[in-house]
Amino acid sequence: MDARIQPYEEKMQKALNFLESDYAAIRAGRANPHVLDKLRVDYYGTPTPIQQVGNVTVPEARIIQIAPWEKNMLKEISKAIQTSDIGINPTNDGNVIRLVFPELTEERRKDLVKEVKKKAEEGKVAIRNIRRDGNDAFKKLSKTEISEDEIKQLEDELQKLTDKFIKKVDEAMEEKTKELMTV
Repeated sequence: MDARIQPYEEKMQKALNFLESDYAAIRAGRANPHVLDKLRVDYYGTPTPIQQVGNVTVPEARIIQIAPWEKNMLKEISKAIQTSDIGINPTNDGNVIRLVFPELTEERRKDLVKEVKKKAEEGKVAIRNIRRDGNDAFKKLSKTEISEDEIKQLEDELQKLTDKFIKKVDEAMEEKTKELMTV
């Protein structure tokens, strides 16, 4: 692979990684600790990820349990979960917080699949934008630095890379859709 293509491959990989982290946060009826990844709690004045103030476990298929290392964090963690968009009310027994995930309804599953497809389309657009930026950069290379044949070759290589990443986005979307529709 041409060294001039590598920065675009790295950008496409970042776009794919971003999509996959978005998918990890979409809950599929089973308890997935990644739904907590974007939540922050006030830990002595500092917004801190929940995973850094307590032990997050999945004791059963549809339950996430959070055992804070300091009891005074129970209220902060509960508040962060209630104000988030997770849509689950935490239960607090004085020692641990439990999140019980209800079974998803058919309608909710279909809504989530739509969201997954929308995010996949956004990922594809990001990858295509990276391709466009690359092609523009190649065209701007002066005629003294590089021949038209070399520009064409770089564009072809970038197109193959784009196709590869679009395929990976489609695969990630199919996998998440299958996970959501599995009851």
